[in-house]
Amino acid sequence: MQPRRPTRQITLGDARVGFVKIGGGLPDRNGNPTTPAPVSVQTMTAGYTHDIATCVREINKLHAAGAEIVRVAVPEKKDTEALKHILPQVRVPIVADVHFHFQRALEAVESGVHKIRLNPGNIQDRAQVIEVIKACKSRNLPIRVGVNEGSIIERRDKQKRMKELGAVFSDQKHGHLLAIMIAKLEEYLDIFYEQDFYDISISAKSMDAAIVVDAYTEISKRFDHPLHLGVTHAGPKETGTIRSVAALGGLLINGVGDTIRISYANDPIYEVQDGLELLYALGLKTRVGVDLIACPTCGRIQVDLFTLIQDVRKSLAEKITVPMKVAVMGCIVNGPGEAEGADVAVFAGDRRGIIYVQGERVANVPEPEILPRLLKECLDFQTKVQRGEAKLGEKKVEIIPPDPLGELGSGYAKIASATPLTVRGS
Repeated sequence: MQPRRPTRQITLGDARVGFVKIGGGLPDRNGNPTTPAPVSVQTMTAGYTHDIATCVREINKLHAAGAEIVRVAVPEKKDTEALKHILPQVRVPIVADVHFHFQRALEAVESGVHKIRLNPGNIQDRAQVIEVIKACKSRNLPIRVGVNEGSIIERRDKQKRMKELGAVFSDQKHGHLLAIMIAKLEEYLDIFYEQDFYDISISAKSMDAAIVVDAYTEISKRFDHPLHLGVTHAGPKETGTIRSVAALGGLLINGVGDTIRISYANDPIYEVQDGLELLYALGLKTRVGVDLIACPTCGRIQVDLFTLIQDVRKSLAEKITVPMKVAVMGCIVNGPGEAEGADVAVFAGDRRGIIYVQGERVANVPEPEILPRLLKECLDFQTKVQRGEAKLGEKKVEIIPPDPLGELGSGYAKIASATPLTVRGS
C-alpha cells in the first residue's frame, strides 16, 4: 500500500446529520495542517427524489448499511422542492446531482442540501456556473466536478462531434480521451479558481476499468483536489463487481482516491456493502462486524460447506458488531492453521465441526449442531471483548491437526447440482 496522496480537504454535512471530511494532508486555506480522512463510501438512490416517503426510506436504508454520503438526482423542480421535506428526515449528508439545469443547483442549495455535483459536459455556460459557485460559497458547500466519458463528447455540433469521435476512436484512444477529460477539467476549474473557490472534489469516470485507472492517475498528478473514484455504467452486480474492483482497488493501493462509489444496475445497497468490503480488505477502513473467511472447496470437504458458510454469514451479520475474524473451513488440512489465526473458527472432521476460540478447542459437535454452537461461541466471545476480558487477534496455543476421521467427502457433486445464484434487484 502506498501512502495516500495529500489533497485539499473538503467537509460536507451539518451539526444535525454529522460531518464527513474528504481528502486531506495539505494545509487548509489558513495554513493549518490537515490529516487525511478515511476513504468514505457513498452511493445514489435509485428511486425518484420527488417521491418523498420512498426516497427517505431508501436513504435511511442505505445509511444503515454503512453509506456515509448519499446522492440524489434532481432533474426537475419538484425534486429540489422535495429536498426540503427529505433532509429533516435523514441522518446522512446529501448530495444533489445536477446535470443539465443550473437552476436545480440553486434550488438545491436553498433547500439545504450538503453538496452539489456538476457535470462540465452538460452545464457549460460560464455565467450559470458562477451563479452556482457563489450560492455554494455563501453556504460553505463543496462542489464535485464530475466528468464522465459519455458526457464530454460534443453532441450539439455534428461536425465537431465527428471530429472528437474520430480522435477518441483512433489508434490512440486512451491518449486522446485522457487529453479531452483533463482539458475539460482545467477549463471548468479555472472558473472556480477565478471565484476563489477551492472546496472541490473531482471525478473522471468511464465504463472501461483501464481508462479509469489511467484517468485518475493522470488527474492526481495535475490537481490537488480530493478524488471521487468510480466506474460508470459498470453493469449488473455479477460483472460490475469485477470491473469496479479492478479499477478502484489498484488506484487505492497506489494512494489515489478519497471517496468511492461502486455503481451497479441493481439495488444500491450492494454498492454500499461491496464498497465497504473493498476498503476493509485494503485496510483503509476499520471493519464493523465479522471478518469472515472460508475455504473454497476441494475433494477433502467433510460437511455441506456451501450451506454452512451462507448460514454463518447471515447469522453473524445480524448479531456480531465487533470486527472479529471467523474462519469456516471444510477439512482438517488448512482448518487448523486458520483456526489458530482466527478469533473463532470451525473446521470439519467426519461430518462434525471442531470449534476453536482464539486457538483453544471448545467443542466437537455433529454437523447439525455446528451453526448454533458456532454462533453461541461468537456471541460469548463478543461479550468478553466488550467487557475487556478478551482482545481481538490474540493467539493462545498451537493447534495440532487431528488424524482424519472417516472417508473424505467431495465438493464436486455439490457444485454440479447447485443452481445459479440470483440477486434480487429493486
